Amino acid sequence: MDIHQHNKQIVGKFRAALYDCQEAILQAQLQEIFAPDCQIHLAHPLGDLRGPMALYQKAYHPLIVALPDLERRDFIAMAGSSQTGNWVGCCGYYVGVFEHSWLDIPATLHPVAMRYHEFFRIEGDQIVEMQAIWDIPQVMMQATAWPMPASLGVEWLVPAPATQDGIITTPYNEKNANASLQLVSGMLASLQNYAEHGVEAMNLDHYWHPKCSWYGPAGIGSNRRISGFRHWHQQPFLNAMPDRTVEGESIFFADENYVAVTGMPNMRATISGNGWMGIAPANQEITLSSLDFWRCENGKIRENWVLVDLLDVYHQIGVDVFARMRELTAARQTPKPQV
Repeated sequence: MDIHQHNKQIVGKFRAALYDCQEAILQAQLQEIFAPDCQIHLAHPLGDLRGPMALYQKAYHPLIVALPDLERRDFIAMAGSSQTGNWVGCCGYYVGVFEHSWLDIPATLHPVAMRYHEFFRIEGDQIVEMQAIWDIPQVMMQATAWPMPASLGVEWLVPAPATQDGIITTPYNEKNANASLQLVSGMLASLQNYAEHGVEAMNLDHYWHPKCSWYGPAGIGSNRRISGFRHWHQQPFLNAMPDRTVEGESIFFADENYVAVTGMPNMRATISGNGWMGIAPANQEITLSSLDFWRCENGKIRENWVLVDLLDVYHQIGVDVFARMRELTAARQTPKPQV
């Protein structure tokens, strides 16, 4: 068995523990497959943690309290090597009935779904690093509690790959993986032409399928075809932050037709223009964490799943989204116990 299949099996134990989600089994799996001092980087406000029990106590236990029937549903599970080591990447939804408030988001007693992009670096049969974004704004929206401007794109339940082959179990094929990585790397390099030569110089038609879908985070939304991507996401983003640059280390790896990137953060920019998520152009410098998956088909990019830690962006510019949410939902907030 090759190393990437082996690593997917290791993470598969964690995935299985969250599918049936019995807390005692989950805790045991966390302690078995996560290194005692593993580094954990989560989206705002969960932040950076260390060790499997911190992950359980700060992230999973509160989520299970809120969604007692919590169920994990992966639709992408891939693996590969990068300059930093061997990684496994997963994309899917946490689903369950929202019975109790979570992060002060009011419960609805209805099913909710929260997309996640999670990445695991493995050494010696243990996870030594986890980078993950949970789409918390998506839960706010389902609870009618999103206090920020409306998305330009469509808010919906982002679908699994059209080809239904995102859970990769076949032996690792380096030739296929390299071809996919080369396509995505070429596209990203071409995007840099915008700064000097404008939108057309990015040559999107060369890389993207005519029926491509771009699945953005809640707060930005999803788009279809190059025209939709440009109009509803790319142009507002570039207008607001024309000086965007790479920050830190973007970690790329590929498996069959899929390519993934992680890095928290992996971009730096100054908000100097108007039009992106209603944020004022106050020349504030921010970092962004974008964790993405691409699916390639016949030499073109057909689908792209993107999660950005938008709550962290607002936090950096001094906007407390949770405080605004609590004001918006004041009549539905559970009273705090008197001390």
